Amino acid sequence: MARLPHFVLPGHPQHVIQRGNNREPIFCRAADYQFYLEKLEAVCQKYHCDLHAYVLMTNHTHLLITPQREEGIGKVMQGLGRYYVQYFNYTYKRTGTLWDGRYKATLLDSERYLLACMRYIELNPVRAGMVNHPSEYPWSSYHHNATGLQNGLIQQHSVYRRIGNAAKDRQAGCRALFKRHISGSALAELREATNKGRGKK
Repeated sequence: MARLPHFVLPGHPQHVIQRGNNREPIFCRAADYQFYLEKLEAVCQKYHCDLHAYVLMTNHTHLLITPQREEGIGKVMQGLGRYYVQYFNYTYKRTGTLWDGRYKATLLDSERYLLACMRYIELNPVRAGMVNHPSEYPWSSYHHNATGLQNGLIQQHSVYRRIGNAAKDRQAGCRALFKRHISGSALAELREATNKGRGKK
């Protein structure tokens, strides 16, 4: 059976998840995360995609990304996969697939769900019990979005920029968002939409 193509609207953000095969680790040491992020920045620039948030977990990744061209996300994930799988297999003397099938992508209604999705992504290490607060986890966009740590990967979405006029106000507003829990219903909706690979309207 032919695989259905991902639905893409240029200029509209998507929540993209990719998991390791059999949920096995895809990152084993700091150098792996660093290599992945370097290549992610390169392919986002090459294929005209704006990255707004991310988290790299031990066996999967979350990206909040806006393609400027219809083929952008597909090209980003293809290029990133090619670079990273080659690196990972060579480093750890392994062969074969690294990913659990294709990535999943969910089209977001940016006005309603973008900030909720950012929090969902950056709170992953907390929900997994790895840290008590997202600021304690080094491999996410929280440090840029909430504290102003420079990160060439991140392009701020217009919804994020409306949090405040000045950078420090946006960062303070972002930190304030993390003092509130994502409601159970919103969390369930985000998970359901992503698992089904459909848009969140």
